[in-house]
Amino acid sequence: MTNFSKCPSFLKLKQLAHTPIDLTQPGALTPERIGKMAVSGVGFQLLYGSERVTDEVLSQLFTLAHEAKAMEKMGAMQGGEVLNRIEGFESENRTVLHTAMRDQFDHKQSGAAAVDAAEMAGRELHKLERFLAKIEGKYTDLIQIGIGGSDLGPRALAIALQPFHKPGHRVHFISNVDPDDANGVLAQVDLKKTLVVVVSKSGTTLETLTNEEFIRSRLAKMGLDPKEHFIAVTGEKSPMDNPARYLASFYIWDFVGGRYSATSMVGAVMLGFVLGFKGFQEILRGAHAMDHHALTAKPEANLPLLSALLGIWNRNFLNLPTVAIIPYSQALLRFPAHLQQLDMESNGKRIDKTGHATDFSTGPVIWGEPGTNGQHSFYQLIHQGTDPVPLEFVGFQKSQYPNDLEIQHSTSQEKLLSNLFAQSIALAIGQKNSNPNKFFPGNRPNRILLAERLDPFTLGALLAFYEHKVAFQGFIWNINSFDQEGVQLGKMLASKVLALFSAKRQHAPLPSFPLGEAYLKFLK
Repeated sequence: MTNFSKCPSFLKLKQLAHTPIDLTQPGALTPERIGKMAVSGVGFQLLYGSERVTDEVLSQLFTLAHEAKAMEKMGAMQGGEVLNRIEGFESENRTVLHTAMRDQFDHKQSGAAAVDAAEMAGRELHKLERFLAKIEGKYTDLIQIGIGGSDLGPRALAIALQPFHKPGHRVHFISNVDPDDANGVLAQVDLKKTLVVVVSKSGTTLETLTNEEFIRSRLAKMGLDPKEHFIAVTGEKSPMDNPARYLASFYIWDFVGGRYSATSMVGAVMLGFVLGFKGFQEILRGAHAMDHHALTAKPEANLPLLSALLGIWNRNFLNLPTVAIIPYSQALLRFPAHLQQLDMESNGKRIDKTGHATDFSTGPVIWGEPGTNGQHSFYQLIHQGTDPVPLEFVGFQKSQYPNDLEIQHSTSQEKLLSNLFAQSIALAIGQKNSNPNKFFPGNRPNRILLAERLDPFTLGALLAFYEHKVAFQGFIWNINSFDQEGVQLGKMLASKVLALFSAKRQHAPLPSFPLGEAYLKFLK
């Protein structure tokens, strides 16, 4: 099993990182470099001339990917080999088959497990198509209740595709156990005409079940039958797989992690309702096209692999701890929040796949907001702060809506793209000035992922691009990108604090948890 820091290319990259290219020097960032450092695939162009890499650095990065067997591991993942495990220690020990959820078109997957998973997904999709046809015209609103991957990805996709929503079909989301979240959504809907999709793989997620009961009680007070309004998305034979309580149940499986689940039934029911079944299929088509690209494109032209390698160069060799993902598209308002979970829950790991502590940095801190708003917020730090922040820009040549207006000789979309390109250039080359307050150091690495227009196909491909970028980085670091033990300790202790609340309400003896009791003393 490959050790990242022992790869021969690792030492060579360490040496090259002592003198990275200085993009602020005259003649460093040229039109020729921008044209040369660009790759295309699945309707996207990845422009990375403004990254601090040279041909020699890129050659060593591709050698690193070869030494780490990154492409072979992608094949193993999509083929259904057990990759979610830590050798020699108790772990989930599962296959990783979110890609099989969208292998419904040309069945290019290999491996019995992948074929079986694709068939299981196909059966749920057919069931969903029939269900959507059956309820058409009966409901105007849909509320999705879920948390983490059951909320972030689906919510980001729904918001991103607002122009493609069917007339008379609205979606809402409740994730936080904060009662204000549920009350705020319920104030916007007529429950008589509302479906509620409850998403929990285990059927036991406390926040989700609490919010479900919150709405069930409201329906009961209105004299409505909750069963006619609730749909379960859960594991087969879970406590929620109960036809006495739900109008329909759709299944999800252990081989699809929550943060990779937006193209499973976790997102399908809601997206099928608001986009129509064919609209959701276009998301699947785009994701599947990127899956195939990640699996088959040569490393030098492989969009997610190249992006992963550029990220590793910035993280492990230029020692930059954060990444800002900035979509120059208001539609992608919540997409960075999804990518925070996707990346930080996947690659925020301190041990490798043999259970040993890594001697190198792994996942960076991911954050971001849409441009151009960020230019009037955190760009000050990005341009002139003490710590360089790598940026990943996402942009589109055309807007989603056809309406635009030429004002002062340019359209709004042209102004948006002008800002995107200008920021990329400015971050790279900086500005020299004798006034230190107007001096910009430059050499802020960044790259642009550019497509023609954000539609369901493109969004599916964009989603899969980032899923595979994260997976490739995990493969190269030899960490497990598919479990999330780090979220469990806080949950366990929260249950102990909750028991203290319950005991106080019932005037019962307090459970033994002195630290929790110490905090409760601060509450009135």
